[in-house]
Amino acid sequence: MSTALWALEDRPETRRLSKVPIITAYFWIIKVLTTAMGEAASDYAVHRNAFAAVALGAAGFGIALIIQFSMKRYIAWSYWLLVAMVSVFGTMAADVIHKAGAPHSLTMAIFGVLLLGAFAIWYKVENTLSVHSIFTPRREGFYWIAVFISFAFGTAAGDWTAGNLHLGNFHSGLLFAVLFVLPAIAYWRFNLNVIFAFWFSYIMTRPLGASFADWIGKPASHGGLGYGTGSVCVVLTILILLFVLYLTISRKDDGGVDVNARSSG
Repeated sequence: MSTALWALEDRPETRRLSKVPIITAYFWIIKVLTTAMGEAASDYAVHRNAFAAVALGAAGFGIALIIQFSMKRYIAWSYWLLVAMVSVFGTMAADVIHKAGAPHSLTMAIFGVLLLGAFAIWYKVENTLSVHSIFTPRREGFYWIAVFISFAFGTAAGDWTAGNLHLGNFHSGLLFAVLFVLPAIAYWRFNLNVIFAFWFSYIMTRPLGASFADWIGKPASHGGLGYGTGSVCVVLTILILLFVLYLTISRKDDGGVDVNARSSG
């Protein structure tokens, strides 16, 4: 069994075929960074030209999706490129529904039901929700559907706690940080189901990163520090690139599996 954080069964032959990384601390760090970057990028672009921003976001998401599905194995840059594009476009999807007149509570409920439905269909068809079983196109399709909806749901949840519950971005971030860590503690101390623990924390990373990105980037009049969404986006993008470059070189998130062995597998 792997020693990676919240890892499921992780046999070498499965690793060679996997389209997703091993779940390590690096995974969670980059995941939170991408959620924060997506929030900042979406806010910056939409406030300047909403139509162009959505069009570019959709195009970027589509291109990244094609690239990821064309890969025969897990490649750090293509995987995290798609996660980043999901973050940007998923944020826009939730925001567009809200701007059309739907309250945050309704948006959150809609995406929550869709997410539960996606998990239910995935489990019924594949009999597993394990992220260590993503080695067929159909399972990868279910995986990315769940990821996309989780981003949209998390966006709505973060906006709901900050606005409707009047917690503000900073205190919302603290709330979701606690909710992010709780499943790990419950798994460690009380043997919480590992798959449930993973997905619950995964979903919480979206409002966690977005809340702190808004807090840092938005002006003081909106309860922020006023550094600007553009500046936050640039800094976070650089950090993501550095982490992905490190993982590409070190291969710490693919278990050190030989590339040639993976290709022949």
